[in-house]
Amino acid sequence: MKFKLSLAVFPAAVLLATILPSVSFCADAMPDTFVHIEKVIPDALLDIRYFGEHNFLGVRVDGYLAPACILTKPAAQALARVQKDLAPFSMTLKIYDCYRPQQAVNHFVRWAKDIDDTKTKKEFYPTVDKRNLFRDGYIDSRSGHSRGSTVDLTIVPLPAPVQPAYTSGEPLKECYLPAGVRFADNSLDMGTGFDCFHELSHPENKNLGTQQRSYRLLLKTLMARHGFRNYDKEWWHFTLNNEPYPDTYFNFPVK
Repeated sequence: MKFKLSLAVFPAAVLLATILPSVSFCADAMPDTFVHIEKVIPDALLDIRYFGEHNFLGVRVDGYLAPACILTKPAAQALARVQKDLAPFSMTLKIYDCYRPQQAVNHFVRWAKDIDDTKTKKEFYPTVDKRNLFRDGYIDSRSGHSRGSTVDLTIVPLPAPVQPAYTSGEPLKECYLPAGVRFADNSLDMGTGFDCFHELSHPENKNLGTQQRSYRLLLKTLMARHGFRNYDKEWWHFTLNNEPYPDTYFNFPVK
């Protein structure tokens, strides 16, 4: 069957190709170049926030069919070397998010445009006007996570303390409050909760205690040693420097 491109559509198609000449989108099936993290790091802890309701949307995110972590094989293998460095010190990685399908990013965008939905504001973006989430760089139409070599994570001491369960509808606490006041996490105290849209989440923020800054430095140093770079607004966010798909955004579901 032949398809005819209308003249009305053609200019937009040409413009898109000009703006995004090297970006491609892939869907449906997980390539064999990706791997579930438990096959590489069996003892890593998972707290996949977008599979549940304890995240800034307050609902399970599109594309998350299981609480699983999927990464490209090079990213997973590099992460295994980080885990190996932690093991002698009775510590382990805990992962919040790995590969993120484009459909999940689209869900983020729809949520951000619905400025009346502010049910999670008190915890995740208490000092940010929702209308400014795009302007301030918290939400975008594409994410490095969709390329498969970006991971959100922290460090947990062993034996791992009990991780309190989140109950939908429970009172929310601001994510920038001190440990013991904000929602409890069993990780080392990194100074804020995960996905905290606040300046205290910036890795180099100097308005934190010495202990919190030293824990962040530990995480950043170990990740950098094994080829990851840190995002300058999120202490938990790291991308493999030599990622195999720097211009490809995948859309297969997490399952």
